[in-house]
Amino acid sequence: MAWQIIYHDERLQQAILGLPQGIMARYFHCTDRMEEHGPDLGMPHTRALRHGLFELRLKSREGIGRVFFGVLIDRRILMLHQFVKKTDKTPPKEIEITLKRMKEWKDAHT
Repeated sequence: MAWQIIYHDERLQQAILGLPQGIMARYFHCTDRMEEHGPDLGMPHTRALRHGLFELRLKSREGIGRVFFGVLIDRRILMLHQFVKKTDKTPPKEIEITLKRMKEWKDAHT
C-alpha cells in the first residue's frame, strides 16, 4: 500500500513549488520515494527531529532546502513547513512554525 503526501495548506504547496529549480527537483525525487517506501528514507535524505517531526533534507547547486513533515495514521505524510537554509544550524523560529502548524492540524482534524 502506497503512502500519501498531504500539505498543511495551499500556501505551503505553492511555496514548495517556488523553491529553486534544483532544490525542487530533489524534493520531487525524494517525495516520489516516500510515497513508495514511506517517510524514513534515512540520511542524508530524511532525519528525525523532535516531537514526532522529521526533516526532508534537500541539497543542490542553488543551496540547501528543508521541508519539515509529520507522519499521520493511515500512511499519510503531512508536509508542514519549508525554507531555504542560510546558516549551518536550523533557526529555532523555523521549528517553532512547524510545531505550531502540527498543533493546528491536530486540533482541526481530531
